[in-house]
Formats: sequence, structure tokens, C-alpha cells
Amino acid sequence: MLTFWHWKWLGIKNTEFKCVKGKLYLSPIKDLFNNEIIAYDLVRSPNSEQITQMMKQAVARLAGAKPILHSDQGWQYQMIGYQNILRENGI
Repeated sequence: MLTFWHWKWLGIKNTEFKCVKGKLYLSPIKDLFNNEIIAYDLVRSPNSEQITQMMKQAVARLAGAKPILHSDQGWQYQMIGYQNILRENGI
């Protein structure tokens, strides 16, 4: 069972992987307390929808917790949709 007490700090970072058939982009959210992956999305081309889907997974899993989220402030994390999800969920 997941508990709120360790969901104080979460980290997020988009990572590119070069594969035989092209590139893949992984966007995970990691619990910085125990290194558990809270949510992730994997796509062939980075886009704002990837971040939106990953954040929807995370919000559903956090069930009311209000953690602090650290990101590298790349272009994906400056999009209005992403900012709105954070604001609407008190993150």
C-alpha cells in the first residue's frame, strides 16, 4: 500500500534513447524518497501530450497528495496544459 508521507519530493526528466528503429523518449516521475517510478510515458517523438498523459497517471496515483515536483524546466514543462494540471492539483 502506498502512503503519503514519502511523497513529498518528486523528480521528472525527459530522456532520449537511441534504438535500432529510431529514438524513443521516456518521461518518468520518480519518488525521490524511495526511487519508485510513480508514472511514465514512452513515445517516438516528444510532445506535450506525452507530458499530459504522464501527469494524468501521476495525479490518479497520488490520490490527493500535494508533493513538490522538480523538473529541468524544458519546453515540455513550460506548456500551459502541464502548468494547468499542476495548478488544478495543488502541485
